[in-house]
Amino acid sequence: MGNQVDKKYYVSRKSELLEEFDKNAQYWRQVIVSQYGDDFANTIVRESRVEYEALIPEIPYIGGDENHLTGSLIESAECLALYKAMKARGKTAEETGKILYDTIEVRSGCPSPPIRPSKRLSREELMRRRRERAEKSQKRRYPGDWVYGFVEGDGREFDYGYDFSECGTRKFYHAQGADEFLAFCCFLDFPKSKASGLGLTRTMTIAEGHEKCDHRFKKGRKAEQEWPPPFLERE
Repeated sequence: MGNQVDKKYYVSRKSELLEEFDKNAQYWRQVIVSQYGDDFANTIVRESRVEYEALIPEIPYIGGDENHLTGSLIESAECLALYKAMKARGKTAEETGKILYDTIEVRSGCPSPPIRPSKRLSREELMRRRRERAEKSQKRRYPGDWVYGFVEGDGREFDYGYDFSECGTRKFYHAQGADEFLAFCCFLDFPKSKASGLGLTRTMTIAEGHEKCDHRFKKGRKAEQEWPPPFLERE
């Protein structure tokens, strides 16, 4: 019964998820056109949508609207759909990763809607929420979820951090036979951090075979890594 409820969460939102996918795919299309041409871009956007529609019932349920990382898992599914379509056309995980990286760079130039004053939280409230979410993750209620700890900032090197011991995207990609794409998807954290000014640094990731991902954030710090990812240079 629980499994049916889990699947229903995403399937009942199928039209909404596909609408959001279509919006994001138009940004991908701009980048794909610049690298591969208009015809290939149209084909990939169309085929990745088919892949995504098939993935929707397969996305692991991790608490739905009550878990802020549900959005991250949905985004991971969108990226995976693009990778599946690219792979079917003979393209590599690296090529797909570069498209997604460049897309974030393009989108960073588009202004985001301002946060309403009533929705803004104080620094203390934000830290409390982050700490509580981390503690909740350690209960491991949903097998497909992330598990992580909150790290207090030291006031100099970083404002706050997370140590992830389990990764929801890794579990999902492994189940879909897409382990080779995981590191490229994880690397997208850096252009996202650059766009939001969060100043992400990390020294290890589960995707690269380490025991954890050690995320550290310092607002206003320059993004530590840019394309190409360091793991490509080590190969």
